[in-house]
Amino acid sequence: MSTKIAISAAYLAGVVATALTTGTIATGAAQAQEKEKCYGISMAGKNDCAAGPGTTCAGTSKVDYQGNAWTYVAKGTCTTVSLPDNRMGSLEPLQRDLPS
Repeated sequence: MSTKIAISAAYLAGVVATALTTGTIATGAAQAQEKEKCYGISMAGKNDCAAGPGTTCAGTSKVDYQGNAWTYVAKGTCTTVSLPDNRMGSLEPLQRDLPS
């Protein structure tokens, strides 16, 4: 039985090594570069990260369209996201719609 576990572990190590050498990790990094942080477009509790003081990270925004909370969007689309009340997304944190 211990032989079977050792073979499985060796197989898994080989799969991981193959993935690393064939560029699977590089592909993930390229996909991340195709996205950008867009502030002020998240619904409450739906942000990806950075929701200002009193919050920790993903899912911690307190109000809809919170200006200091961001969500990843496709690169080049942030400022064209359609939002109510003439709001616009921003590549920088905003001082609007902050929780009280």
